[in-house]
Amino acid sequence: MRIASRGRGEEGRDRMTLVPETVDDLWHLSYVLEPGDFVSGDTTRRIQRDDDQMRDTGGQREHLSVTIEVESVEFARFANRLRVGGVITGCSREDQLGHHHTLNVETHEELTVEKHFKADQVDRIKAAEAAADNPSVAIATIEEGEAYIHLVKEYGIDEYASFTKPTGKGEYSRPRDELFDELGDALGHLDVDAIILAGPGFTKQDARDYFSENHRALDELLTVVDTSSAGGRGVHEVLKRGAVEEVQDETRIAREAETIDELMNRIADGAKAAYGIDQVAEAAEFGAVEELLVLDERLRDERQGDGDWGIDVNDVIESVEQKGGDITVFSAAFQPGTQLKNLGGIAALLRYRLQ
Repeated sequence: MRIASRGRGEEGRDRMTLVPETVDDLWHLSYVLEPGDFVSGDTTRRIQRDDDQMRDTGGQREHLSVTIEVESVEFARFANRLRVGGVITGCSREDQLGHHHTLNVETHEELTVEKHFKADQVDRIKAAEAAADNPSVAIATIEEGEAYIHLVKEYGIDEYASFTKPTGKGEYSRPRDELFDELGDALGHLDVDAIILAGPGFTKQDARDYFSENHRALDELLTVVDTSSAGGRGVHEVLKRGAVEEVQDETRIAREAETIDELMNRIADGAKAAYGIDQVAEAAEFGAVEELLVLDERLRDERQGDGDWGIDVNDVIESVEQKGGDITVFSAAFQPGTQLKNLGGIAALLRYRLQ
């Protein structure tokens, strides 16, 4: 994320002009923008024309500069865009004022946001700005007969490719080199700064040796890690063991995996932890919260009035911040976020036990 400028908007609102540089940045914005915010950007809109010189043909698209008051926000993950819908409140064509419109925000497109930013939202934008300097990482996991490639994203882990080549004995078995070669070809087409090669047993090292002979460009990118399995479970092991952090300092997902494991261990031991909105709010009131953990999608729902917590989450966050606690917003797209969701979407690591 690039912050192009900051200033004051109308009616006491803050103004921030942003340039999302990656799909991750669009995902971050989906948790920053809320109904009632004002977003400005360039767009195209179909304009109806029906006059004496031109028969109406359903409208022609024109380039416009618009400001909309936000009603809905959707991160279209597989379309690589952010859809921001609302009513046009400012436009380079006055006859379009009051109409509904959707801004389709893509990477490298500038947009200006006016709103009363909350502290954690500013922190999220700053974290996205800092993440632009992080190296990109792929995780390849392999065991006999199968291999997977996952890409580390800010919004979670994406499975990029999977391969199956039966090895060993039998009518349909194939030489192991075929699996290694297919995996090596796919990794060679990625534009990443580091590749973690993981899996059980000796298969991963055999693959590494094969790459050294046949896919030499991968050599300087590879780090080998032991895991008990391949696929999604293997990826989670890689993250828990901190392998990603060795090549990408303080990655969000690795931190979430470590933090949620610490939380679960404390809960199992009856130690300094709280979960659920009632327990966490009580801990925040007493200044006991060392680190607040809250799920991004639950935080958005509560702020937009779609949740069912009887306590204002903004009050809890403000209380934690005022008393020196840290805030970590978890991604619902990854396993630690799922674990947090099962605990009610909010939890806390405490400075001391309340009871």
